[in-house]
Amino acid sequence: MSHLSFIIGYNSAWFLMIIIAIVSFIVQWRFKSKFKQYAEIGLLSGLSGKEVAEQMLRDNNIYDVQVVSVDGQLTDHYNPETKTVNLSPDVYNSRSVAAAAVAAHECGHAVQHAKAYTWLSLRSLLVPVINVASTLTQWTLFIGVMLLFFTHNPFVLAIGVGALALVTLFSFITLPVEFDASNRALAWLNNNYTVMQTREEHEQAKDALWWAAMTYVVAALSALATLLYYASFLFNRRS
Repeated sequence: MSHLSFIIGYNSAWFLMIIIAIVSFIVQWRFKSKFKQYAEIGLLSGLSGKEVAEQMLRDNNIYDVQVVSVDGQLTDHYNPETKTVNLSPDVYNSRSVAAAAVAAHECGHAVQHAKAYTWLSLRSLLVPVINVASTLTQWTLFIGVMLLFFTHNPFVLAIGVGALALVTLFSFITLPVEFDASNRALAWLNNNYTVMQTREEHEQAKDALWWAAMTYVVAALSALATLLYYASFLFNRRS
């Protein structure tokens, strides 16, 4: 690869990272504003996030999963190891459209687990590997670039790029898991009028979950841009 080609490739990766960072900021801001907006709209049914989650689990014949409250804001998640739907206080106690949407989404993951959804199973299988890979990227990338320039040894950077490739792959595997959980949540909410009693409530929940899903999309694209950025150093030196 020529020096000019490397500069073009490097600058393209850097420019892509900046664009995605800006888009990520906008999406995160939009998601938080949507959540705040719909958190102020009370459900006509008056159900709390905890009650919505428990009802969705029962309707899907899932009786071995607990719904618990965890500290923090937007810390909602499903833990397949402990079989718990973990809801933040703003969701667990709230009786809003946003709370119902988030609670149903997290229960969507519980349904995936119960039905052995392929992408969730693959994602869970990769978690231990990704934990190691994430730790490696924290020090191998920067140190690897320095060693590459000063000693022309690509070994450490190659390890970092390989680890980052796994993290990037994990980010993209997460996408179908999140979209499917939202689809399951919305289908259940649409068919269960004891939770959401109007079309408007359902559309608001759909909007909130769509913006939540977009945060995962930009996270995956950000990981890809970062991978291309560091790979441009490695492959230029090897050429």
